[in-house]
Amino acid sequence: MSEPKPPSPPSGDTYKGWLFKWTNYIKGYQRRWFVLSNGLLSYYRTQAEMGHTCRGTINLATANIAVEDSCNFVISNGGAQTYHLKASSEVERQRWITALELAKAKAIHMQAESDDSGDEGPMVPPSSGQGGGCRNSEIQSTLRTLNSKVEDLSTCNDLIVKHGSALQRSLSELEGIRVGGDMGEKIRQVTERATLFRITSNAMINACRDFLSLAQTHSKRWQKALQTEREQRIRLEETLEQLAKQHNHLERAFRGATVLPPSFSNPTLGNKGGVSGKGDASDEDDDNEFFDAMEDPAEFITVPADPKYHRRSGSNVSGISSETGMDDQSVNFDELSLTSNPESPQPLDIEPVRQRRTRIPDKPNYYLNLWSIMKNCIGKELSKIPMPVNFNEPLSMLQRLSEDLEYYELLDKAAKCQSSLEQMCYVAAFTVSSYSTTVNRTGKPFNPLLGETFELDRLRECGYRSLCEQVSHHPPAAAHHATSEKGWSLRQEITLASKFRGKYFSIMPLGSIQCMFDKSKNHYSWKKVTTTVHNIIVGKLWIDQSGEIDVVNHRTGDRCHLKFVPYSYFSRDVPRKVTGVVTDKDGKAHYVLSGTWDEKMEFSRVMQSSKGENGTEGKQRTVYQTLKAKEIWRNNPLPEGAENMYYFSSLALTLNEPEEGVAPTDSRRRPDQRLMEEGRWDEANTEKQRLEEKQRTVRREREREALKAASSPEEDEAQETGTEASEVSDETDKEDSPPHTPVACAHQDNYQALWFEQIDDPISGEKMHVYKGGYWEAKEQGSWDMCPDIF
Repeated sequence: MSEPKPPSPPSGDTYKGWLFKWTNYIKGYQRRWFVLSNGLLSYYRTQAEMGHTCRGTINLATANIAVEDSCNFVISNGGAQTYHLKASSEVERQRWITALELAKAKAIHMQAESDDSGDEGPMVPPSSGQGGGCRNSEIQSTLRTLNSKVEDLSTCNDLIVKHGSALQRSLSELEGIRVGGDMGEKIRQVTERATLFRITSNAMINACRDFLSLAQTHSKRWQKALQTEREQRIRLEETLEQLAKQHNHLERAFRGATVLPPSFSNPTLGNKGGVSGKGDASDEDDDNEFFDAMEDPAEFITVPADPKYHRRSGSNVSGISSETGMDDQSVNFDELSLTSNPESPQPLDIEPVRQRRTRIPDKPNYYLNLWSIMKNCIGKELSKIPMPVNFNEPLSMLQRLSEDLEYYELLDKAAKCQSSLEQMCYVAAFTVSSYSTTVNRTGKPFNPLLGETFELDRLRECGYRSLCEQVSHHPPAAAHHATSEKGWSLRQEITLASKFRGKYFSIMPLGSIQCMFDKSKNHYSWKKVTTTVHNIIVGKLWIDQSGEIDVVNHRTGDRCHLKFVPYSYFSRDVPRKVTGVVTDKDGKAHYVLSGTWDEKMEFSRVMQSSKGENGTEGKQRTVYQTLKAKEIWRNNPLPEGAENMYYFSSLALTLNEPEEGVAPTDSRRRPDQRLMEEGRWDEANTEKQRLEEKQRTVRREREREALKAASSPEEDEAQETGTEASEVSDETDKEDSPPHTPVACAHQDNYQALWFEQIDDPISGEKMHVYKGGYWEAKEQGSWDMCPDIF
């Protein structure tokens, strides 16, 4: 197909050219030939169809024209027809918008005149007080005169026909009579009729002369008026083009002043072809339309604060700083203090830091029949689906959990904050940053075996180290503990609940995350949002995060409400949008956060807040007047060739790197995961089945011992029968997790974690595994006798 040609220049009332029209989510935008004529916009698949097949038509007199971005615009009649169109450039789009607006105005005007002409009353010229009233009055008077002359011509024509017929009959009679007494009478009649014909002919000639004279008199005036109208039309087109550009600039500036800065582009979701999905209700041959839910309205909007707040110096805003706990210079001070903090002097003798790897073997391209596996899994929990390693990535869930520390610097900065409200901003940004590594990570991590661990020791490089352990396998649960020399610690226990729904599956993390700071004694907690993987069966996989998070400071009562906006095909906002408001214990807003969970976050201080107008659903939105936004977090770029390495970040590339001295249960020692990383997937699948069967055997043995310890001798036979029934159930279970049987569920809790202990958490009110110590001491001594043999 040749490149789209620019639309042909206006020719009278006709405008035509190529545009891209949205058809459906499978075919996307398709090139169509559009013709604008007499207030109607019609389109065809090709120019050759103009003579016989029209695919659709919209009357612009009742249509609404809306501009979406630099190249996209929408035409809708408010009913069954909606065209989502895209031009090849902004200039071409503006030409079409100009032509459509002019055609719409003319169609409305013609419709009004048509309605007026149908009235039986006399036409009343507009008053001269209105714009163009005198000119319209003159034109109407001239038209009435011309209509009168045309009626005179029509009357004269009828008379000429009548008298001409009579004269013809008289001449015929004259030829047929004999010369005699009647001759004089006949000649007299002929003479009278010829006279009447001559008089009528002269009248018609005079009427024609008057008509021509009047037409010649007004001809120059009409030509001048037509030229004036053309010049005004050209000026109007130029004005509309300028206004459209100004409107785009103002709209971008407004977005930057509200929630998101104008520097945000409009990335497509999961590289989805660069097309924002649109619905179209018009009919096309075998083109099915799909629609998505409309986006939720924003809960609040922000506007720039009064300039007087910006002009004040730091000493003049002491009152404001006391309310917000931070002035404009505090962020820069904290950033500088990270490298020059007298409380943490650098050692004189710096040991060389270990060089971590920057590459892993490229992902091989193995064919797999997806539907043959998925068709029997609809409605099941994800942990119960037997998955080959083809769906995995060479990392375990424990390693993925450790990736939450990718942007540990945010917690380092938070530990140095003097204000709890400012500290809340950094903790909230850290919460959002943990999702940035998931944007392209469509592979499923390995389900950890019960008792499996993973250590991440970055004490020398980054000042922190963490430990994860799989403390339960049904339901799967992992405990995580991290400490830093900068004065913070992090702990969490995550249980995954997941469902496969055919087209997508959702992962709902259960459990809380807690962060404690030694100096301020602030204790924060929050939960994770839902992760959804779309296009499981057909299309390109893409991931979205949706839900709300409340980060709570349990010491001060401060709170940050974060909203992860789900992607909508009809949304004009950028994908993966996140907004948040930091409030104190009294509910007063102090900071507004905005950005996306895959790119960056910004925060701005609130100077004043007020209730605004009701939103689209009747909700009253709050308007915050804020200072200029400052960037608080930005994601690290992916390493070169990441698309061939499972889209791993620089940290993720090092997580499965072999390391000496780790526990025998460490995920780095897992053989099936190591084989997969090396590209030996067939061997990895075999090894995975071996490990799963070994885990089932160990679990059955643990259940037998628990049953014997709890039962009396006379009940042994019955218990053995129940145990064997459990074994039969196990043999039919194809996943590496225990079956849903009362025996398994009852005795799963008998497993005692090695490095964590379960307590009643006073913060969440739930049971939670916390680190009880001993791991790092055992590593220093090299004593791993207590570790089970799980690999």
